[in-house]
Amino acid sequence: MDQSQQSSPQNSTSTQSQGAGQLLDQAKQLLNKGNVSDLLGQLPNSVKDLGTKATTGYNKLSTTQKVVGGAAIALGVGLLLTNRKKGTGDKKADTLHELLLFVNDRIEGYKKAADESQDPELQGYYKQLVSQSQRFASELNNHLRLQGGEREDGTTVKGKIYRRFMEATSAVTGHSEKTILATNIHGEMWALKAYKEALSDKSLTGALRQEVERQHTQSQQTYDKLKRLAEKQS
Repeated sequence: MDQSQQSSPQNSTSTQSQGAGQLLDQAKQLLNKGNVSDLLGQLPNSVKDLGTKATTGYNKLSTTQKVVGGAAIALGVGLLLTNRKKGTGDKKADTLHELLLFVNDRIEGYKKAADESQDPELQGYYKQLVSQSQRFASELNNHLRLQGGEREDGTTVKGKIYRRFMEATSAVTGHSEKTILATNIHGEMWALKAYKEALSDKSLTGALRQEVERQHTQSQQTYDKLKRLAEKQS
């Protein structure tokens, strides 16, 4: 056999490292297409750098490749191809549908935080936020029904990808109260943006507008408190 055709362990490791880097690059491209490139910023540098700075053994690299890159690609492809619910033709109803997707994200996010937290005080707070979010969703769905719309129990594509992506990352890096708080802060920031966007719709008036404003205020208070709690963890 020609010596140039033989593959040495070093060449094999290099090829595998390149493969991991390509997989993570694919994940980035898919997530960027879904307008969720900010998710990549949530990854620890030790994980992000594995694709391009893989100098450790193949076994370690392969685990990260499968857990992080594979999860991102599989979920990115599946979720980004999901058809979004069509508009109803009623501006108020469409605005409520969009807002409810983020409120439902909030429910799922705090449920996950309550399950993962090992701090009794924080766990109790997250459970309170789950109940609060469920009340928010109930109120908004009541208003949606009055607008002739169907109940909205779904979540955003961005939220689905984000939660799965963080699950994949946690499988590699582990959970910590600081990481859980950081994830919650990021999720609450999305909720605040959704409330602001909904309030920019001038068709929201009367009791409906007052309800959205009330929820927006409470979301802002939650965001501020989470940031204070995160500072204590530093």
